[in-house]
Formats: sequence, structure tokens, C-alpha cells
Amino acid sequence: MKFKELPPVKEQIRKCVRCGRCRTVCPVFAEVKNETVAPRGHVFMVQMLRDGVVKPDSKVYEHLSKCLLCETCSTFCPSGIDIHELNAAARSFITENQSNPGKRLVFDTLWTSPKLLRASTAFMWSANVTGLMKLARALHLTKVLPGDLPKAEQILDRVPFRSARDQLHETIPAQGKKKLRVAYFLGCATNLLHPEVALATVKVLTQSGCEVVIPRDLKCCGLPHIANGKLGTARSLLLHNFELLSRAKVDYIVTDCASCSSALSDKNVRFVLGQEEIDANLALTAGKVVDLTAFLVNVLDIGPGNLVKRSEHRLTYHDPCHLAKAQNIRKEPRELLRLVPGVELVEMAEPDRCCGGSGTFALTHYDMSMKILDKKMSAIRNTGCDTVATCCPSCSMQLAYGFRRSRVNGKVVHPVELLAQALP
Repeated sequence: MKFKELPPVKEQIRKCVRCGRCRTVCPVFAEVKNETVAPRGHVFMVQMLRDGVVKPDSKVYEHLSKCLLCETCSTFCPSGIDIHELNAAARSFITENQSNPGKRLVFDTLWTSPKLLRASTAFMWSANVTGLMKLARALHLTKVLPGDLPKAEQILDRVPFRSARDQLHETIPAQGKKKLRVAYFLGCATNLLHPEVALATVKVLTQSGCEVVIPRDLKCCGLPHIANGKLGTARSLLLHNFELLSRAKVDYIVTDCASCSSALSDKNVRFVLGQEEIDANLALTAGKVVDLTAFLVNVLDIGPGNLVKRSEHRLTYHDPCHLAKAQNIRKEPRELLRLVPGVELVEMAEPDRCCGGSGTFALTHYDMSMKILDKKMSAIRNTGCDTVATCCPSCSMQLAYGFRRSRVNGKVVHPVELLAQALP
């Protein structure tokens, strides 16, 4: 569908009354204090792009890319404008009008192929264990990387040898009486960088009576592509994944990644496809998607019964934007944490304020990302906790880097890891 015909571009821009409410909650505007990075400024920029006042060039893209797509502004907009969708649609329109071989290689080739992604992380693992990465940093060889990567490559310091897929069968039977058949959407970051979270997820689901299916040919959820102007590729990925998930004949589709559950949600499907009404089969499949924490609390009604192992944890919880803002899931992760014997949950100030990670934002806008991260780490320090729980692998990496950057021996966990540890 043409840029001008996309529902958010066609219908929502005219709703903006320039009230500026979005500016008061934007993490980027709080740092820059310039209208060009304010959500209101982005709406105005998209309008000029739509009307041909400005050209779809790299300068406009650069302005629009200074947005986390954290959806905070969309949540607070009194006119109900999905500002993040406007921004993403404009980025895609500009990308379609530019030649960028590097972006095509990363987002159209590498990030659409699970095998190539796995090979890339295997190479990174080798570089880490052989000391090549440290040597490259010492010799300043990482400075040849494009954009902000010379600085941002340090965010990722740990690459596991075995992915979650290497350790999990395609179908894992329920333990005890089978209650439900569940598809587990195993996201790229959880699979390759946090396999321990995937193993914990499967343990909790199967011990709760779920038969777990992990379709082998699932690909990325498409959220990195949406953020980087590749809406067409995101559309192909979404249709591919939904076809596989539809064939799995499951009761629910569960994921432990806030970004993945957001990307697979009915609302995002409509945006990516550029349709206000979608095919009935797609709608049926999208309607089965549930974030893991909401599934455990609201569907399985998990209780303290089987959580018998006690472990002492005084921790705080960080709300991922794609869970709290995009899906309004806030209480479920906290309910799960409070079920774990020995866990004391201490709330930080502004727990739903973005950590600055936002998928690839920290890689493309490192300095801005660090300013936002510093505020989050200050809020964490004020709780006196050295452990943070969160439900997004991007947030986990960013917060873990925040601990290392501030030379604090802290830890980041997913709530499901603590649940799994409490099970027999």
C-alpha cells in the first residue's frame, strides 16, 4: 500500500492539535529539548513528507530516527494518535526511496535467515572465547565499524555457545495431565543470546500442563525491520510466521519476549499489513498471541502450589515499553515475582520509563541511548537492589550493560527464570 494510503498516515495526522502533551513524556525530548526530536515535531515532519513539502531523503530519516518507538507518546496522546506508527511508516517510505546496500544486507538477508543469524552469533562466540574481540578493541580495530557500532558493540559481551533451539525439541510433552497445546514463539534474541530464559519458559509451561510446540522454521517477528524502515520485509516475515503458527493447531501462541508479543499482536498486524480489517484466519491466529506473563496469570492461573524452592532475592522490576505501553501488561509480571518464595519486590521510580535500549536504537544512537540509560540506572540504584527483573531481551542487554558501565555487580533476570528455579 502506498505511503499516503496507510491508515495512520491518511487518518491520524489531522487529529493532532499540537497540544505538546507528547513532549512532556518523551525520553529523547527530555535529553535534547528541541522540537525537531519531539513526537509533535515528528508528526509535523510526516505531514510535510506526505504533502511533498520535504523530500524523502537521509536528512528527514535522520530526524525521524531519533525516536525510540517506545510508544510513550502514543499512550499519552489525548487525540489517540499512534505516533510511533506514523514515524515507522515514514521511515519505510524514505527507505524505499533510497539505495542502502548495507541495510538490505542486514535486514533483508541476514535478519530474515535463522541460519545466517545463528552463524553470525557463532562467529561472535568464537571471537569472544579466543580473545579476538578484546584484541580488536585494544588495537582500535572496532573503530572501522559503521555508525555508532564502534561504541555500541560493547553492549553485547556474552554470546552463549548453544542456542535454545539446539537444546529444545520441536514438541515437548506436558508433564502430568495435558491441559493445553501451546506454540512457543522463540524470538531471535532469546534463542541466540538468552537460551536460559527459553529453557525456563518451557519448564514452567510443561510443568503447568502445557504441550509446547516450537515450529522449526519460525523467523524474526519483524520488529527490528519496522524500526529500520523495512516495513515490506516485516510484512513478509509476519505472513510467513503466521502461516506456520496457523498450521500448528494450538490453543495459544506464547512468547517470553515483550517485543515479539507486541509485534505479533492484532494491532501491529493491522499496521504492518496496512489494513484496518484483516483476513479472518490471520485475525484468529493473532488473537491467540499472549505474552507469557499474562498467559501464566490470566489463563493458567498459576499459583504458589508447586513453587517449593526458596531463593532470597531483593529485586526491582523494569517495565519494557513493548509490554507496558504497547500491551498494557504491568501487574502480571509483578504477580509472578511475588509468587516466588523469598522474593522481595521493591518498586523503582518511573518503572515504565524507557531504558534507552529499544532494539537497535542503542546501536544506531549510542550516546543518546546512554543518557536515557543513566537515568534508569539511577532509579535502580536508589532502590538499593542489585537485581532487576524484566521481560524483554533488549532491555536485559541494555540494563546488564548499565551495570557494567557503572561498575556495579548487578544482575538482570526474566521473571520466568525465578519461577523455574522455584519449581521442583
